This record gives sequence, C-alpha cells and structure tokens, in this order.
Amino acid sequence: MQKAPLTIQSLTLDSPVILAPMAGISSLPYRRIMKSCGAGLVYSEMVSANGLVRDGAKTQHLLITHPEEYPLGIQLFGSDPEVLAEAISRFREPPAVVDLNMGCPVKKVIRSGSGSALLRDPKLIARILKAVRRRVTGPLTIKIRSGWDIHHINFLDIGHIAQEEGVDAITLHPRTRCQGFAGRADWNHISELKQALDIPVFGSGDIITVDDGIRMYRETGCDGLMIGRGGYGNPWLIQQINDTLQGKQITCPSAIDKLAMIQRHIDLHCEQFGDDKALLEMRKHISWYARGMEGASQFRSQVQSCRQLSDLVVLTHDFFHQDHHL
Repeated sequence: MQKAPLTIQSLTLDSPVILAPMAGISSLPYRRIMKSCGAGLVYSEMVSANGLVRDGAKTQHLLITHPEEYPLGIQLFGSDPEVLAEAISRFREPPAVVDLNMGCPVKKVIRSGSGSALLRDPKLIARILKAVRRRVTGPLTIKIRSGWDIHHINFLDIGHIAQEEGVDAITLHPRTRCQGFAGRADWNHISELKQALDIPVFGSGDIITVDDGIRMYRETGCDGLMIGRGGYGNPWLIQQINDTLQGKQITCPSAIDKLAMIQRHIDLHCEQFGDDKALLEMRKHISWYARGMEGASQFRSQVQSCRQLSDLVVLTHDFFHQDHHL
C-alpha cells in the first residue's frame, strides 16, 4: 500500500496525510496538535493578501508559527495578482509552502472575487499564478474545487493552467462552489485530475474515517490526503491512516487518551491566546472530542454554557473520567 515518499518541489514529507487550511480552525494550537499526530504538512488558516500588504495586526497574528509544526504551509487568498505577489514579500520568514486558495465557498470571500469565485475566470488564475510564481522560489500549491456549479465543471482546465504556470502541487475538493459542503464529494474528479497532470494531486473531501482515507488513496491514485472536518475532535485519524498505510495495527483512543489530548490542546491555546480566547475556542473543540460518547449531547450543552475556563476544565475532567469508569 505504501507509495514513494511524497515530494513537493524541494520538500519531502514524512507522511502523505496533510492538514487542510481551515478558517477559524487551523490556528497554531490546532496545527501543533495535528502535527504531533503525524501530519506530514500543516496549513495555516486563510491569510488575506490585502491584510498582509496593509500590515493588519489580525493578519500578522495568523502568521505566528512554532518549530514543532514544520513544515508549515501558509495559505493566501485574494484576487489581485500584484497584491498577492506583494504579500509574499511581507512574510517575515519564507514558509515551507505557499498555497493559494481558489476554492473557498464562503460568501464574504466570494464577494471580494477571491476563493472559488476565481474558478469563473481561468485567465485571471493564470495571471495570479504567473505573478506569484515569480516571487516564490520554494514550493507553491493551490487548492480548488471542481468548478463554480454543476454546469461549469472546469477543474481539469484549472489543473493544466496551474501546471503550466509552475505550481508544484494541487489539492482538489471535488464539490462545486454551489454545493458548499452538501452532497457527496465526487472522488472520480480526483482520479481524472491525477491522470491528467504530472504534478502531485492531493485529495480532499469526505475523509471521516480511516477506511475513507484508504479508499480515496486506492480509488483515486492521489499522492496525498488532505484532512479537514474529519479531524475535528479526532486528531488520531491522521496517525491511524499513517499506520494503516504502513501495514501497522491501528489503536483507538480511550476516554483518558482523549482527556490528555484535550488538556494539551487547552494548554496550547492558553499559551498562545490567553484564558479568555482559550475558553471560547475550546468549547467547540471539546464538544467535538466528545462525539459518539455516552451522554455527549448533555455534556455539549453544559460545555457551551461554561463562562470560566476553570469550570470548563473541571466539567471536562469529570465527563471523560466518568466515561473511563463505565
């Protein structure tokens, strides 16, 4: 089942399982958690090229990194070729990978002409890639969707443009922009793109279980797997896929294992953002960690009503210890 090591230009990854860039999720603490569970590459949240050029404080905050998460990819979004190119020069240190978002379906991003709105203008995509490629000497990747809607499926055209303009790898989430996250991802599109291009192709979409990941790998022939929503509350998914690919027995986390991971997650959030933001962010993460456990629904309600981090910690310890003794 093992393939040759995954190489993106000059970068060779330890694992073909990659953490997706996700706004509001892929913060530094989350990336460190996922990297510790075997992710070969982690990507930042979406970073606004406009914000970077204007030296926005919030934008700069998204670029804070830690040696534990290397290699780190920074994902930029924007629609102006020159602004995107200028944004590259604003990095304090060149990231291991620069990624351009051409697939985000969120309305706010679409209104700015960015994300998957770019799929409607392949010529603009070519100009963007040409301008950015001149500034990026290291690995350059892009993330796309299958097309704008079912009547405009153009991932193959975009893939060829990307390859011609010097992109080093491409991630395809095989849904259209109009689908959002509804319906099923059409993995056949990943297969078609892989067969059409010479550069590495990463598959994304509907990888929720180990079986999903292995099936995508086998069915599509993709070079790497990008984990998004499937990793919410389940960082072990990455290690389990890695172990399966290497022919090893997989292990499932116990309630105490989950509690230990949650505590590390809380500690990293406190270290990075302070207690108040840790409380707000960890309420959603802890709710995800509890999925599938007995009493999880009531526990989630209690978690969302916590107003102090100390209360959240006590509540979480009680719940996971209780499950351990059932």
